Amino acid sequence: QVHLVESGGGSVQSGESLRLSCTVSGYRGSRYCVGWFRRAPGKEREGVARIITGTGITYLADSVKGRFTVSQDSAKNTLYLQMNSLKPEDTAMYYCAAALFCDMVTLKQADFAYWGQGTQVTVSS
Repeated sequence: QVHLVESGGGSVQSGESLRLSCTVSGYRGSRYCVGWFRRAPGKEREGVARIITGTGITYLADSVKGRFTVSQDSAKNTLYLQMNSLKPEDTAMYYCAAALFCDMVTLKQADFAYWGQGTQVTVSS
């Protein structure tokens, strides 16, 4: 059973940074996909970033390019979403999700079968 645990959310001021963590358990191999998604109040869930572990292949949505980065610590089976220069429009519940296979060019929610519980990020102006 694949299990994901997120942490690192919080309340910050505009321009500040946060780092979200997602610890994944249950995959036997070293290569799988982890995506980060967010849902703002009154909006649909959208894709933010994705990393294919063990390859360095990443994806970032246009809205976060230049501000967010995604990385992994293989020894800890933990993935990170570093969020810099946060804006009020980044306020949302953030979720990480995992899949054995995923689109290597874009980020598709339908690829991901396993989801974490979410962590709230609130950015005030």
